[in-house]
Amino acid sequence: MADKPAPKPGHFLPGGEGEQETTGTPPAPADRAAPLAAPTPRLGGDAAPVQPQLTGTRIESRRTTLSGSRLGPPPADDAAAEAYRKVFHPEPIPFDPKKRSKPLIAMMVVAALLLVGGGVTFAVKMLSSYDDFVTNPMGTPSLRPSDGPTTNEPVGKGTPDADIVGKNALYTAGKMPAVKCAEPAFRPTSKENVRSYYEALTACLDKAWEPIVTKAGFEFRSPRLIVFDEGEETACGVQKDLAMYCQDDQGGSATMPWQTVVEEYPKRKAEVRAEMAQSFGFVYGVHVQNLTGMAEASDNLSDTAANQAGKLEQERRAALQAYCFGAVFFGAARSSFPLRGELLRQWNGLIQRRGDEFSKDKVRDHGSGKSLTLWMNQGFATTNPGACNTFVAPSAKVS
Repeated sequence: MADKPAPKPGHFLPGGEGEQETTGTPPAPADRAAPLAAPTPRLGGDAAPVQPQLTGTRIESRRTTLSGSRLGPPPADDAAAEAYRKVFHPEPIPFDPKKRSKPLIAMMVVAALLLVGGGVTFAVKMLSSYDDFVTNPMGTPSLRPSDGPTTNEPVGKGTPDADIVGKNALYTAGKMPAVKCAEPAFRPTSKENVRSYYEALTACLDKAWEPIVTKAGFEFRSPRLIVFDEGEETACGVQKDLAMYCQDDQGGSATMPWQTVVEEYPKRKAEVRAEMAQSFGFVYGVHVQNLTGMAEASDNLSDTAANQAGKLEQERRAALQAYCFGAVFFGAARSSFPLRGELLRQWNGLIQRRGDEFSKDKVRDHGSGKSLTLWMNQGFATTNPGACNTFVAPSAKVS
């Protein structure tokens, strides 16, 4: 059976070819069914509905201008509108003021009175503290007055530099007891051995000086040891083969050379050993001056000297005292540190040759050989720091 042709557009519309057989004459246009009307009333009141016009397979309509609105108020008996109002626009709840109970009002009044009373008490205490500050300005008031001129006097009086060096409490601390300290067994054959030698000697000097320094009322601390290469930058600046002490932010440093002693030891063993002990004793003596305030006070006196001669004399007094302090230790350790025989002879020879008259620059800032001999022998013999008060000695003894 032959396939039927596909339905044409409009086949199933009312009055289309699908509604009746195509046989016979098609009905007149007046007999066709009316097009579907809109389900809701059109906007615009009684305006006649726009009838679509069929033109072939397309539906065209004429648009009219919209007027009015279909969002107007619903009828009064509209159940849906009533339900909407109850959910989204409920009636406001009227405010119903309630009477507060008498006990609650009483509690509120008591709390207010306590708050006011506490503020008054705080103000009275603050004013009382202020009055106490006025009558006792050295007190610690809880309320400080505004910044203004004060009449507080300095607490105590400062100690003059001349008294710090001339009347220091170290001079009355007593003799240094006998010290058991053998000469360090490290021979100066390398930088490491030189460091070990000075570390061992530092431990002996710390043990000997700490009781005296603390008895005099000063805080004791060991010096920092620096064994430097020549030309190296240290806390004391660029070093040039000189044993030095410098006051730094770490409490003082003993800076010691090593290259020369290693080079000279094979040639002059006893002299180098005496040199190492004596030079470190001098540097440690400056450390004692630093601990007791005498180093700083001596610098201040030197800076205020009337002339260059006075400045150099002040520097000689300080240097001679440092040598004397070093001799105090070796005198206390004489039974264990063997300054005898060739070592003692070299020791005394170094004292003579250390005088300013033998120095290359001839600057008179450490003392003559004669003055060095006087003060070092005095410290060695007495083992008493009080015997090293070079700051009150006549100028002839600190030449």
